[in-house]
Amino acid sequence: MKQNKYQKRIYRHWVKAGDFIKTHIAIEETDLLILSRNRPDLKLLKQRIYSLRQDIKDYITKDRRFAVSLKPIAVELNAPPIVKLMAKAGKACNVGPMAAVAGSIAQLLAEDLKNHGYNELIIENGGDIFLTKQRKDRVIAVFAGESKFSGRLNLLLEPADTPCGICTSSATFGHSLSFGNADSVVILAKDAALADAVATATCNLVKSKNDFKKAINFASRILGVFGVAIILDNNLATWGKIIIKNSYKIGSNI
Repeated sequence: MKQNKYQKRIYRHWVKAGDFIKTHIAIEETDLLILSRNRPDLKLLKQRIYSLRQDIKDYITKDRRFAVSLKPIAVELNAPPIVKLMAKAGKACNVGPMAAVAGSIAQLLAEDLKNHGYNELIIENGGDIFLTKQRKDRVIAVFAGESKFSGRLNLLLEPADTPCGICTSSATFGHSLSFGNADSVVILAKDAALADAVATATCNLVKSKNDFKKAINFASRILGVFGVAIILDNNLATWGKIIIKNSYKIGSNI
């Protein structure tokens, strides 16, 4: 079991926003990079982030297990949408609901903003990304700590792949608790909550490169997952719709 060493989000310096407007907003532990066609209403952003976070906090005061359980737990029928989403994602891959917190916030915030007229959004929350429907290809760079692939492995997402979540779990960087040793496990899924939880569960399985097949078999069998990439030291394994573009060239046009 590892408690990762925190590293600053240096990968954000790689982002080339292109025709998007880039917005950074941090509220407590939630630290977001938002790419949007229209300049976001900061007041609306703050309100929605506070609301999502408060829903989680309020539920934890009622059921402490929601914050600490490493296994799935059942939640109340009248629980807030974000609590239900996190619990559902955790149940899909046998991890606790907090494994899906970053992806869930990114996803629900994007859906909220879309309802307010913000189309074609990309929201990154600590390395976990949700994309609404996109009009053209997007290239996402993978950060993998000190591996040779870090910043040099770029994944191509086509419009037909979106909306989707792209989430990363690591045993060597970031805040997350991990039972594995992988530098980076990247999961592509139909939503960011699921991708976040599956990334955590899959990373937990990777102790050495001999575990790649087992980990990919696990993730690929989960309904909604359509791509897996695992990096451990200088070893790489992929499954599904992982299209590698401009490998070994640092930079990413998100």
